[in-house]
Amino acid sequence: MTESSDFAQMSEAEARAELARLAKQLAQANQAYHAKDAPEISDAQYDALKQRNAAIEAAFPTLKRPDSPSDQVGAAPSEGFGKIAHAVPMLSLGNAFDDADVTEFDARIRKYLGLSAHDVLEYTAEPKIDGLSLSLRYEKGRLIHAATRGDGATGENVTENARTIQEIPETISDAPDVLEVRGEVYMSHADFEALNDRQAAAGEKTFANPRNAAAGSLRQLDAGVTRGRPLRFFAYAWGEVSAPLAQTQMDAIRRLEAFGFTINALTELCDGPEALVAHYRQIEEKRATLGYDIDGVVYKVNRLELQARLGFRATTPRWAVAHKFPAELAWTRLEAIDIQVGRTGALSPVARLSPVTVGGVVVSNATLHNEDYIQGRDSKGEMIRGGKDIRVGDWVQVYRAGDVIPKVADVDLSKRPDGTVAYRFPTICPECGSDAIREEGDAVRRCTGGLICPAQAMEKLKHFVSRKAFDIDGLGAKQIEVFYDDPDLPIRTPVDIFTLEKRDAANLNKLRNRHGWGAQSADKLFAAIEAKREIPLARLIFGLGIRHIGEVAAKDLALHFGSWEALITAVDMARPAALAHRAGDEAVKAERLAATDEGRRARIKDTRDKAISAMDVPKDAQAAWEDLIGIDGIGATVGLSLSDALANEHERAAINALVQELEIVAPAAPAKQSPVAGKTVVFTGTLEKMTRAEAKARAEALGAKVSGSVSGKTDILVAGPGAGSKAKKAADLGVETIDEDAWLALIEGL
Repeated sequence: MTESSDFAQMSEAEARAELARLAKQLAQANQAYHAKDAPEISDAQYDALKQRNAAIEAAFPTLKRPDSPSDQVGAAPSEGFGKIAHAVPMLSLGNAFDDADVTEFDARIRKYLGLSAHDVLEYTAEPKIDGLSLSLRYEKGRLIHAATRGDGATGENVTENARTIQEIPETISDAPDVLEVRGEVYMSHADFEALNDRQAAAGEKTFANPRNAAAGSLRQLDAGVTRGRPLRFFAYAWGEVSAPLAQTQMDAIRRLEAFGFTINALTELCDGPEALVAHYRQIEEKRATLGYDIDGVVYKVNRLELQARLGFRATTPRWAVAHKFPAELAWTRLEAIDIQVGRTGALSPVARLSPVTVGGVVVSNATLHNEDYIQGRDSKGEMIRGGKDIRVGDWVQVYRAGDVIPKVADVDLSKRPDGTVAYRFPTICPECGSDAIREEGDAVRRCTGGLICPAQAMEKLKHFVSRKAFDIDGLGAKQIEVFYDDPDLPIRTPVDIFTLEKRDAANLNKLRNRHGWGAQSADKLFAAIEAKREIPLARLIFGLGIRHIGEVAAKDLALHFGSWEALITAVDMARPAALAHRAGDEAVKAERLAATDEGRRARIKDTRDKAISAMDVPKDAQAAWEDLIGIDGIGATVGLSLSDALANEHERAAINALVQELEIVAPAAPAKQSPVAGKTVVFTGTLEKMTRAEAKARAEALGAKVSGSVSGKTDILVAGPGAGSKAKKAADLGVETIDEDAWLALIEGL
């Protein structure tokens, strides 16, 4: 597991942002896997994200979120089923990824229980079935209900579907009055292949893998469909019981077998971590011949009274762990490297491979991540794979985990053909011919084509008509998809929306007569479009979908510049300085890649300054750039993104055409005159009577412009305790400097 010390260099703001990103990504992954039976990332990726989240939380314990993924199990039950609350929560398991993790697991158990390394401590070891968890409640020996894991506390009522599975008995004898049997619903490889053959023959959807097929079959709203699916069930645990099943895990499992449930024959009793790992190796060797999918081996403390003493963490038991298998690997030849352009303009390299079977799936494509990965470096410039680059013609190792696109993991230099050349990553978008740039600190190169790039256009159009942008009634994401490919009235750029009614009358009649529209709905659409010709400046800026410019940044830009004309004039003027800034970033990156000595950090600033100086930026361009990135909340990243978008010939033409159709409304003036209206204010140091956000909002409400840096255009610097370089610069420039009390007195009563 990644140590928390690895994150010691993170700032609190960076850690908070990363925890928010991880919470969102893991919640989406849980929903896709548990609720939709359609995993979007592999188990290995999911585990890595969980590990990263836990490590950051360990380094910054006060930043742990209320919705922390560390406290989450599964996903909320689907609304399509009734809900059943679990009497005993259905928790997930902690993970071990190598032999050292298993030894550490055993050591933790012994320390918690006060046992020495010489004391006997037995464990059970059983295959971890890759299926769907299910809880079966029996009362007086009769099956009462069945529920999926859900979010661990509440699951979906799939009782009627569970009754169709032959390995789930309706009644059991000699059982406690209340018994919840838990296990895994799965599908064998042979049954899965036969099901897919039947689905294909009937012209119906086929399944990606046995796990998805099993989960999708169990979660059918029509139990008749489930009855026709070849589902199986392994029992391996229990929930609520009115009387103990046994004194040990192994004996309790054998008792479940006596009740008529199928248990896994590979379950064994092991004494200590060495025996656990040895059994893990045996199961791993048999994995390909089992006839069903497993993704690891589960270890559990055998004595149930010790399990009770060990208890639980928030979402996992202390007495059990899942020892995961490594991702599956195979070797094949790299035939070509293609570039795909994503909806955000990201250029993603894809390996075209000689087909090879990896884990029962024929693989012919794999991701190469980004240009650094191809070159044998990570995003920080450090070597990976020993610095070996990847070239067309190489013999490469393919890594597959789960059902997402496989990855190229390694390259065999001993098999590299003579005459191969290093791969040159494109700097031009293959879809539209626009420049493809890579920002400092970004691992991805992106197309700057924006609205004119076919790979990005539709998604940007959907953003353009979204609720917080132009919000055109009757023209949402689904309608955009229809219009985008319409042969008569295509909408390919935003201006096409506002010229829709100006086009051929015959085509407009086709729209009015189109199924699902009709004359009334078409005329309503035209009226809704007309109503949005008058648009606030901030909404226009946000609606353009320029990378890094969200609602807040759009508002900040609108308030600062006041008009579209002033904004584009300033950005155009600042362009030479923006390019110089990028040159400085690229020089710094080259320095980081080339230097390995301890003194490289001391040379970074000098490297940047020399690169910028060499560009010979005009003073007015530098001033415009400093004014742009000095806006509070903007900065160089947003400034470069905006500059690149408006400097792109094709995107600028599309934006100019759009603006000609609009009446752009300037930000509203403050309700009353104030002594700070029209002035540029900078806050620095610690504010003791209001937060920085409150101060900014109040200043803007009074008509002031809030900047993040001091320049010749600054009118007032509000300096609290701890003010440093900004206060000195203000003094050098003769900028009026006041403290927080003087600021509050200045705006008192307004």
